[in-house]
Amino acid sequence: MDLFAARSWLFAPGDAERKMEKAAAGPADVVVLDLEDAVAEAGKPGARAAVAAFLDGRPARDRHRLWVRVNPLDGPHALADLAAVVPARPGGIMLPKARGRADVEVLDHYLSALEVAAGSERGATRVIALVTETAEAMFTTGGYRGAPRLAAMTWGAEDLADAVGASDNRSPGGGYGFTYELARSLCLLGAAAAGVTPVETIHGDYRDLEGLRARAEGVRRDGYRGMLAIHPAQVDVINEAFTPSAEELAAAQEIVDLFAAHPGAGTVGHNGAMLDRPHLARARALLAAAGRTP
Repeated sequence: MDLFAARSWLFAPGDAERKMEKAAAGPADVVVLDLEDAVAEAGKPGARAAVAAFLDGRPARDRHRLWVRVNPLDGPHALADLAAVVPARPGGIMLPKARGRADVEVLDHYLSALEVAAGSERGATRVIALVTETAEAMFTTGGYRGAPRLAAMTWGAEDLADAVGASDNRSPGGGYGFTYELARSLCLLGAAAAGVTPVETIHGDYRDLEGLRARAEGVRRDGYRGMLAIHPAQVDVINEAFTPSAEELAAAQEIVDLFAAHPGAGTVGHNGAMLDRPHLARARALLAAAGRTP
């Protein structure tokens, strides 16, 4: 499976040129120029013009990592957002409050028309969908397979809490409550079913870098391939957490070599444990994600 490779997805407000410049100059794999939550209602027109101008001012070779979060499709701003930014050729679009595959298909139609009008290659603009921000969306996370342009799926807990009328999305112990852990799991499973990259949601306390590290390492073990960031200080931690260590790569290569030495075996013994074909598949996937040929 050839997944879109991006560990860190850093938001930058679309109405703050200095913050967009700082984000773009940093080490984030993807910078998401935000026209939705980071911009007040009255500032939407100015922000979309600012994002379009910012994209136009960047070298073409850099724009693949500059994505734009537009406003939701069922609101009054999404089409204007897309009309403003698609001619400036962003690398992709983040679709918030996606209710299901049908929303990605509608977005594909809009993007195709705007790409053709702008003289861009049709299909060049990729999509990441935020798939758990409404109650109805929770029931459609498994239906994105084959959705046009879809490169990744991510999830959100804050809008979901608003949607269900919760006073808080955290348990007394500080972790997410059951509904939001369910959202995380459904996003991961949905991305696996769709064959796209799963991306973890934000860590809201940007000063808590140790908590961020622990969480990023944990969700990577679960299968996530990257994470959203709200502050530049989080990016290095996320990049490191989602980069396999030398020890992990050596262990994976050892498993691959062991099975290669026993090509007819369904299981092999290794360090006191029995390894089977799923262990081999995971080792190969880890090496492939690191750019190594298993």
